[in-house]
Amino acid sequence: MAKKVLIIDDDNRNIFALSAVLKARGYHCLTAAGGEEGIGLLKENKEIAVVLMDMMMPGMDGYEAIAKIDESPDLKHIPVIAVTAQAMVGDRERCINAGAVGYVSKPINVEELTSLLIKYI
Repeated sequence: MAKKVLIIDDDNRNIFALSAVLKARGYHCLTAAGGEEGIGLLKENKEIAVVLMDMMMPGMDGYEAIAKIDESPDLKHIPVIAVTAQAMVGDRERCINAGAVGYVSKPINVEELTSLLIKYI
């Protein structure tokens, strides 16, 4: 079975780069340009194993989207890995406290991301 990963990011360059790296490692990627679209895809695709969530997006940001996922009985079991350009002291804790199971800062360390995906898929 293909390992489905949902990438939620408002920047097409990030989506393109992440998708290329993950596809090369055998993952099937779905993408959404924002939190609301991502939650819609999660509801439609029961095979999604993990979400890579950009935390800083216009409209519904990653924190709000994680909260919505956690509120849904059908979705709250799906692990969310925070992906953010913010690498300040306290950002990792803020993401984890918001409900993310892991945290990766941009530019993304592919080995770090892959080990997180293996852990949650």
